[in-house]
Amino acid sequence: MRLIIYTGKGGVGKTSASAATAYRLSQLGYRTLLMSTDSAHSLGDSLGIDLGTEIHKVSENFDAFEIDIIHEMKTKWSDIQEYVVEFMTSQGMGNITAEEMAIFPGMEMISALFYVDQFQKNNSYDVIVMDTAPTGETLRLLSLPEAANWYVMRFYGTFKKLMALARATVGKLSSVPLPSSEVMDTVDRLKDTFQSVSVTLDDPKCTTVRLVLNPEHMVIKETMRAYTYLSLYNRNVDMLLVNKVLPDDILVTPPFRDKAVEQEHHLQEIHDAFDPMEIKMCHLRHTELKGIPMLAAMANEIYGDSDPTQPYSDESPMSFRYENGIDLLVMKMPFVEAAQVELFRVDATSLVVHVGSQKRNIHLPDSLISSQILGADFIDDELIIKFKRE
Repeated sequence: MRLIIYTGKGGVGKTSASAATAYRLSQLGYRTLLMSTDSAHSLGDSLGIDLGTEIHKVSENFDAFEIDIIHEMKTKWSDIQEYVVEFMTSQGMGNITAEEMAIFPGMEMISALFYVDQFQKNNSYDVIVMDTAPTGETLRLLSLPEAANWYVMRFYGTFKKLMALARATVGKLSSVPLPSSEVMDTVDRLKDTFQSVSVTLDDPKCTTVRLVLNPEHMVIKETMRAYTYLSLYNRNVDMLLVNKVLPDDILVTPPFRDKAVEQEHHLQEIHDAFDPMEIKMCHLRHTELKGIPMLAAMANEIYGDSDPTQPYSDESPMSFRYENGIDLLVMKMPFVEAAQVELFRVDATSLVVHVGSQKRNIHLPDSLISSQILGADFIDDELIIKFKRE
């Protein structure tokens, strides 16, 4: 199964690009699902239809779905929600407020990852196209499995044993409710899903991220940061889509001549920053179209006769190498200076890399658990961390 994720700053046109890609894939015969993880859904508007809480068949080979977290909590996370409500009510919180508090930030992302894992195992679709929330939320989505696995490996086994003991002892004397075995079983499913979906997200031939931006200075800067952070989390960014580009026939008219100079400057800025990455252009000439005709026109401009499932790059941003008796951890780190990176070892099994507002916990392979860090270098936009085995 192929997973194509579109992300970018709010308002750049992620939803239209995602829908156009999904439509093209369905026309090529791929069983395609278009999924929105943005709580402020606009997928139905782009398709020109009303989407409910279940998967909706748009056309042949083309299904669409907007995640409704309230519906998801009632149908898939009821054990956890009931426990959280019970716990908060026991602490004096009103029942309605407790129910609202039981919907944690990021639950849409967890649900999305569950669906990806489910469809992968069941071979339900050939391609999933994911329309995500603005960049910050998407980073949390894509870093969530690895972060969860890091905590699970350290704390979950001990926590589960303590909860079993507490239910048998403290739970009989305390008014504070403890999680039931059903709740812990649900947490077990969460743990297993995160471990499974991590494999899918880490595979650059399976999962690729496509960044959408407009030719505007602030949007370009945010896209550069997004590319840095996605590389940090080992997510393969294989394409850049510059959306809402003004066509030449508009720019030659007198009211837009200044805009033409500005746009040309920003397009050059994009190429200077991102070349040789694959860069596609999409113009504003589709605004008069709606629904499927708009998606067909947009897909044709973006992809022409090519197949959108083909990754433009299938290299992982992170790799381990062995050269001249030294182990190397090589991480792509575009648009970053050495002084902006913090690197420290938590314990024998893990390493933390901190860049800007993002921090990643990297679990080291068994062969490097007893190794010594010799240092790190920055060479050609790559962070190279050196290890010496004992």
